[in-house]
Amino acid sequence: MERTGPPARFTRLLSLLSAALLGAGALVAVAPAAGAADAELAANGGFEAGLTGWNCPAGATAVTTPVHTGTSALKATPTAGDHARCAQTVTVRPNSAYTLSAWVRGSYVYLGASGTGTTDVSTWTASAGDWQKLTTAFTTGASTTSVTVYTHGWYGMPAYYADDLSLVGPGGAPVTVPAAPAAPTAGTATATSVPLSWPAVPGATGYTVYRGGAKALSVTGTSATVTGLAASTAYSFQVSATNSAGESPRSAATTVTTPAGGGGGGGGGAGLPAHALVGYLHSSFANGSGYTRMADVPDSWDVINLAFGEPTSVTSGDIRFSLCPVAECPNVESEAQFKAAIAAKQAAGKKVLISIGGQNGQVQLATTAARDAFVTSVSKIIDTYGLDGLDIDFEGHSLSLNTGDTDFRSPTTPVIVNLISAVKSLKAKYGPDFVLTMAPETFFVQLGYQYYGSGPWGGQDPRAGAYLPVIHALRDDLTLLHVQDYNSGSIMGLDNQYHSMGGADFHIAMTDMLLTGFPVAGDATKVFPALRPEQVAIGLPASTQAGNGHTSPAEVTKALNCLTKKTDCGTYQTHGTWPALRGLMTWSINWDRFNGYAFAQNFDAYFGS
Repeated sequence: MERTGPPARFTRLLSLLSAALLGAGALVAVAPAAGAADAELAANGGFEAGLTGWNCPAGATAVTTPVHTGTSALKATPTAGDHARCAQTVTVRPNSAYTLSAWVRGSYVYLGASGTGTTDVSTWTASAGDWQKLTTAFTTGASTTSVTVYTHGWYGMPAYYADDLSLVGPGGAPVTVPAAPAAPTAGTATATSVPLSWPAVPGATGYTVYRGGAKALSVTGTSATVTGLAASTAYSFQVSATNSAGESPRSAATTVTTPAGGGGGGGGGAGLPAHALVGYLHSSFANGSGYTRMADVPDSWDVINLAFGEPTSVTSGDIRFSLCPVAECPNVESEAQFKAAIAAKQAAGKKVLISIGGQNGQVQLATTAARDAFVTSVSKIIDTYGLDGLDIDFEGHSLSLNTGDTDFRSPTTPVIVNLISAVKSLKAKYGPDFVLTMAPETFFVQLGYQYYGSGPWGGQDPRAGAYLPVIHALRDDLTLLHVQDYNSGSIMGLDNQYHSMGGADFHIAMTDMLLTGFPVAGDATKVFPALRPEQVAIGLPASTQAGNGHTSPAEVTKALNCLTKKTDCGTYQTHGTWPALRGLMTWSINWDRFNGYAFAQNFDAYFGS
């Protein structure tokens, strides 16, 4: 969360990219020699048939000059929020070697392949004033039957050109119907939902979940949450595997009985309404939005996060909170008035949390001493103000020391392990009513779908997906996850297409990943399990001044319609329908007040608050 105006996520990512490039240089894989059975698999790689066979952004076109060979080449122009990716999916064989190449022109032009089932590859050129050949190679995984090849530029850069894109290797074998999956395993059920997971089936591209013999939903990953159930009721679940050849037999059945109403695990909703509005209140500082007293926060907000508790130093673990100084906030209330207002909000059923971190509050719990200081100091803040819980808003380099983890399910990096331990200690101290929320950026969560511990340019980026082990370890204690769907640039969804922030499509795709689950860094053996819909809220900026990626009320409504009713879904099709989606989070209450409370009013109108 940013204290000042719109943040510079693009600038920070491009700076990180440039640093990685300068430090490491371009890495180009050595292509293996083509075998006798190898063939050209890319369709229309010379763009002689225009963009036929390619999925490209609006504005991309086939041009007659400049070209490398033939009469046409691709021209695509990146924008500030989109890197102009053109891609096509190609049928391949498992356990086979492939060579990918293309001729390109322009600045920061990329060539790559995803969905390989092993290590996805990419190569690039920083500057190609004339045609330059890019080449890389990969070997497919044991169950891989298709890969996506792509080329793209970089955010805000000029137009790039590509021609004669080639994928050489064994042609795809005939696809056969996959085998039946093993019986699904049920997670912690709530009164209205049951999370399920199952092992991957070789050759499967999707799965169908059945409830009581009737189709409940279809997913691409190996987990799903069935919602809309009744309390204290027994349900039978089966799963089948699908691909282009058809559907497998169904698995053996798993029977689950939902608990009585009001239960739920994972924080149990912690007394929240079925649909909640979460907002951050600038309590310790002022900016262009102005200071808002706690007593003046409208009743629309169900969860109020005090921004921010900040460390005395990056590595100390010692967190302090104080109200905004009078010199900075002339209308600030007294400490006594602030505490009384918190108590009044709680009496009205609202939750008030201390939020730790933000843009400027870097926290690295690299030692057990820092971990213990964190628990002690956060407890003191909670006790002093009588708060309901904790919001983790670690950003930037707070999780940047992830130097060795390769599996989110078993982290070893100290800053990750100590954060998990600290939060579990706080949860144990305050009991089941303790409210725990998290507000990571998409870079730390959804980007783990492509990268975990490695950056998109082939070098190491220790932050990509770094929240995943924290969320996974704390999922049974987590009340709400509200990822910041802004300040991010474009992010790839489960459809392997990039989605741009600011519209309904982006929020639908990002939220669908959380509610469906996804393989981490393309590894089908490491699937991040779906969260329950009542654990998820969508994070958005309240106004155009609050952050890049502001979404109009009409687009927010479309996103909610798609996710909770499966209407207004646009081009992205979700893998389920989740009427129990908890709600929305916004940065911030102050900025919404500055904008006439348009964000809160739209939430109230939609959910009938």
